[in-house]
Amino acid sequence: MINFNCKIMTQKHKSIKSFLLLSLSVIILTECSHNNNNLQQLKQYNVSWDTPGENSLGSMPLGNGDIGLNVWVENSGDICFYISKTDNWDDYSRLVKTGKVRVTIKPENDSLPDFNSQTLNLADGSVIIQYGKGDNKVEATLWVDANNPVINIDVNSRTPVELIAKNEMWRTHRDTLDYISHGYVLFDPKYPNGSKDPIIIEPDNIIKGMKNMIGWYHHNIKSPGVKITSEREGISDIIKDPIINRTFGAVITAQNATSVNDTTLKLDKNTSQHLEIFIRTDYPSSPSDWGKKIKNDISRVHKTDIFSRRNEHVNWWRNFWNRSWIYITDNNSNPTQPDNAFIVTRGYVLQRFISACSGRGNYPIKFNGSIFTAKHPGKPDGPDYRRWGAAYWWQNTRLPYISMCAAGDFEMMKPLFKLYRDDLFDFFKKRTRRYLKHGGIYLTEEMYIWGAIPLATYGWDSTFAERKDKLQEAGYHKYEWVSGLELVHMMLDYFDYTQDSAFLKKEVLPFADEVLTFFNEHYKTDENGKLLMYPAQALETWWKCTNPMPEIAGLHADTKRLLNLDKTLTTKQEREFWSELRQKLPDIPLREVNGEKLLAPAEKFEQHMNIERPEMYAVFPFNLYGINKPHIEYAKRAMENHWKVAHNGWSQDDIFYAYLGETEKAKKAIIDRAKGKDKSVRFPAFWGPNFDWTPDQDHGSVLLKAVQSLILQTDGKKIYLMPAWPDDWNVDFRLHAPYNTTIEGKWQNGEFKTIKVTPASRKQDITIINKH
Repeated sequence: MINFNCKIMTQKHKSIKSFLLLSLSVIILTECSHNNNNLQQLKQYNVSWDTPGENSLGSMPLGNGDIGLNVWVENSGDICFYISKTDNWDDYSRLVKTGKVRVTIKPENDSLPDFNSQTLNLADGSVIIQYGKGDNKVEATLWVDANNPVINIDVNSRTPVELIAKNEMWRTHRDTLDYISHGYVLFDPKYPNGSKDPIIIEPDNIIKGMKNMIGWYHHNIKSPGVKITSEREGISDIIKDPIINRTFGAVITAQNATSVNDTTLKLDKNTSQHLEIFIRTDYPSSPSDWGKKIKNDISRVHKTDIFSRRNEHVNWWRNFWNRSWIYITDNNSNPTQPDNAFIVTRGYVLQRFISACSGRGNYPIKFNGSIFTAKHPGKPDGPDYRRWGAAYWWQNTRLPYISMCAAGDFEMMKPLFKLYRDDLFDFFKKRTRRYLKHGGIYLTEEMYIWGAIPLATYGWDSTFAERKDKLQEAGYHKYEWVSGLELVHMMLDYFDYTQDSAFLKKEVLPFADEVLTFFNEHYKTDENGKLLMYPAQALETWWKCTNPMPEIAGLHADTKRLLNLDKTLTTKQEREFWSELRQKLPDIPLREVNGEKLLAPAEKFEQHMNIERPEMYAVFPFNLYGINKPHIEYAKRAMENHWKVAHNGWSQDDIFYAYLGETEKAKKAIIDRAKGKDKSVRFPAFWGPNFDWTPDQDHGSVLLKAVQSLILQTDGKKIYLMPAWPDDWNVDFRLHAPYNTTIEGKWQNGEFKTIKVTPASRKQDITIINKH
């Protein structure tokens, strides 16, 4: 039972005039921002609609890095939004919505002026909804505080209006999902609905009896997924259950508010209204403890006045947009018509915004919808449905992070490192020892947040104790072990860019040691003293492989980078191990077509099962072939002789072309991708569903990296500018490079008009790849 002390209130504002001053301060801040050329350019990529959205498929995203909203206006004029959070894992380990809220604006005559517009204002991370004009104008502004767990709704009007906020929770009783699919816990493909036993979803709970606020919460009373996966996979004693007793929910409150009932809050008539929704997820927690902590959140936040909080929120977004940008224009375009350069830039800007709205939480960005899933007709799970369910797939999960270093979005990489490096590091070591009887760690392609593999992959027919082969039964990624090598590579990127030596020593080197130890101890050597990696596979595409490209390329790249670190940062023992392992590495696998050499998926490969390009891992992410590197023709031929071309979802052809300087091919692929919105939704950067779900974060994230790579590529201290830039595009950009370097430039008609490098000493490391 949650007992809210009604003395815990929202802070009292000095007067109605304060609300007007608040609105004025926002306008002033916005106008000041317009003096910044970057933010002035950003304005043209705001998304604005002049008709209502009708339902969640017509919503636009908003968030603060942890809390997200899908916002739309219905034909009635009501403002609706789903609320989500990055750590709302329910009893079945689904990442679910916190709930849905409806806000009704009621003028004195009960007649709301006609809907005018709904605009996503990127510069300050807000959604502005306008009704009517002149004396009848009503304006609502929604913003999720960038620094606090609170959603804000400000409503301003010339004449007083009443505000009604309603909790429209749909998990009101125990319910059974019609069916589940791969990635959901308990999924078993032998059964028509995907499960032997019913999947019973527990209801949310309404907080009852509050006089001037309303609230609700969900409390996990069971954890069937953790229990059955850990038992069948033999890991019960080495995992921690992150699901049971997880509690999440919301409290809606405002000054001069009255609870009409336990789900409806009414604000007295006024010309300025300020509604707050506090959001909290707590683990482990009881409902009463959760209630106490969200009360403390309210008290803590209200110690800072709303004007300061709003200013700090605007400053966060200003700093975000000013740390990097890319604005492309077509030097042959009609400026009054949206062209391909505009569409690509809009896709870049909006995807980066979506990542910022969801990238600072307690868990990595979910590739299959992030926290912005909507309710699609015919799907069994309402707005909580996502294809591939609750599990993380490494090949998908990594993609939202591959552009963050160049964008300077370093803090958003930390949730990825936290889950794989911090939360599960000890578990990975213990499981490797238990399953394979040797040291090191391997990361599975699929996993839940406690580290277990979905049982549809591990296998339902026998348990760990009953098996001789302890690994998963499913062949799609049984021996796909490049994940650890990629994570090492990404953490080394983070160090290269930030020069954070404490991060290198504490986080990167111990993890790298365990990953490399796995390969050193798991595989035997051949007659030449080289590792013989068999059985193996090349991603999900090629089974029955020997010496697969992704792992071989990753070992070459990681050992080289580790050995190139300043010797004051590593030990003699570490360097000797890396050198010895490097001596044992097989050559990069090649094949021949028409007498010409090209990169191969593996030294030997027999069974083709998917459409990925494992041979291109030597280009990206491991950067062994590319601009100003030997034998770039091997990689170009591999692209020409692949089995399938794709420019959507998780496919990365756009990036490969950019890394190889194939300008026109990269440009075409990027344009195709930037037009890849889900046709069933309204927001132009809700991509998908492609191979996964809408909004497809892999699709947009590949776009970010591909566009960056047209402008900037790096190799150690070397910086290559404009290595694949199209002749007919101009660009204004600011990007980051290793060694705390930033590069800001304006490229017009094939040359730099301005360029600024910080620190200036890094200019000597720059090569401009000018094709003119």
